[in-house]
Amino acid sequence: MSLKRVLSVTLQVVAVVVVLSLIVGQFLGQPILLSFVETGSMQPTLDPGDGFVAIPAPIAGDVEPGDVVTFEAQEIQGGGLTTHRVVEETERGYITQGDNNPFTDQDGGEPVVQDAEIVAKALSVGGSVVVIPHLGTVAMGFQSVLESVQTWLAVTFGVRSFQGTQGIAYILFGLSAIAYGVDWYLDKGSRDRPARDRSRDDGTSVFAIVVVLALVLMATATAAMVVPGGTQEYGIVSAEFESENPTVIERGTSQEIEYTVPNAGLVPVYVYVTPSSPGVDVDPEQVTVGGRDDATTTVTLSAPEETGYYRLFVTEHRYLAILPFSVVDELYGVHPWAPLLAINGLLGGGIVALGLVLFRGEPARIRSRESRAKPSLHRRLLREFYR
Repeated sequence: MSLKRVLSVTLQVVAVVVVLSLIVGQFLGQPILLSFVETGSMQPTLDPGDGFVAIPAPIAGDVEPGDVVTFEAQEIQGGGLTTHRVVEETERGYITQGDNNPFTDQDGGEPVVQDAEIVAKALSVGGSVVVIPHLGTVAMGFQSVLESVQTWLAVTFGVRSFQGTQGIAYILFGLSAIAYGVDWYLDKGSRDRPARDRSRDDGTSVFAIVVVLALVLMATATAAMVVPGGTQEYGIVSAEFESENPTVIERGTSQEIEYTVPNAGLVPVYVYVTPSSPGVDVDPEQVTVGGRDDATTTVTLSAPEETGYYRLFVTEHRYLAILPFSVVDELYGVHPWAPLLAINGLLGGGIVALGLVLFRGEPARIRSRESRAKPSLHRRLLREFYR
């Protein structure tokens, strides 16, 4: 394969990975690998527009005072993802504060941060956050240009679908089509060969194709396992009296609530529902749900002796039942992400191995014959696509 094709295939794979990351990140609602700050609340550690490496909370380990974390704020700037430093750990959660702020977030009305609300931790080396200068500035500039293009297309063609995530997909598809068209136009003379082409030196690598297919399959499987799960919050009131409202609980007592686990897919799933804050019990913590079916478990919420409003959490992890339950359960005991990695490895590795066995790693191409000196446009486009 020529250097040009290597660069072309590499750019295509990178584009697919970026698109998949955007889609998965959109589904997950949390930063993936990289993130940035928009304000000066973390100066001098992070200037506005600086980026950092965001380690997902499930693999980041325990959170300790001094860590810089990204969490789902309830009150700060109307709610949403906020990146601040943990300055104190209490029995009810974490106290957070921007390095440039004179008071803690909780002094400003933000509830104490729970483990379940932390989505990522900034990578630190030697106690210092690893900073990527201006990453956010570039990202925000690109986002601004993209939004302007989307708005112009939506107004010009009168189609609202050009806006939002769907519009980004349309624009990327259109740019890809233009790139293929330009490439075909520039190289058409060199491909009008008088004799049948028996060479396999050119053409798109089968390996690249199956890798892209494997990435698509793994992204789909990951979305199917991660999107329906996550953290469920229960806001309860510890009261002096009994109530028929299941979230208003007499202090010192408990209330049982049914937790339903639906499965809209055809593949059965193994689901783990576990407590993520004090005052919560789940029984049973593991259920198996068949395809297009649902199951239930029981969540017990306990009201503290002190009256007031409390937030309690449970976390759900689910895995496609394509591995024996004993294997998934063993891996889950190691880490909740271990079964997900094993399932993706099985799916992605299976696709790559099957593609290499069927096509023996040879480039895919469309053959041309002398008798067809001027093939039809759709065949030329197809040949260009696979070349």
